[in-house]
Amino acid sequence: MSTSADNILQHLADGLDSHAEARTFEIAEALAHAIPENTVLALEGDLGAGKTTFMKGMAKTWGIEEPILSPTYNLFFQYAGKTRNLVHLDAYRLEGGQDADSLLVEEFLVEPWCLAIEWPDNAKSLQPPQTWELAIECTGPESRRFRLRIPQAL
Repeated sequence: MSTSADNILQHLADGLDSHAEARTFEIAEALAHAIPENTVLALEGDLGAGKTTFMKGMAKTWGIEEPILSPTYNLFFQYAGKTRNLVHLDAYRLEGGQDADSLLVEEFLVEPWCLAIEWPDNAKSLQPPQTWELAIECTGPESRRFRLRIPQAL
């Protein structure tokens, strides 16, 4: 199945499977082309589901040359790309909206940007109503299922 930017949104809404890292990067690349500028992307999934791996694929598409690291201990990293800037936040260790607000993430959003939030339930205050939500489910040792929810207003 082709995963172009034209049809990725419908495929991800239905649920899209990957059985290899290369396929995950292909899906991430297609979504990177389709997601609007200045969008928050909430990444939901268990530890080890592949949230940071998925962001590596998106970042490469946007011309980000730096290695994409898991922001777990730093809370967030900022990356400048050729076509999009990325702020990658891991909210796992945050406790409620007040902690998220104190990060001042908005100060690091340089247009055009994407704010990717891992463990989004811990950073609800950073998610506007038009936040895109990507659920990543482990379906096997190397297999993942990706499902995207886009707000109806779009």
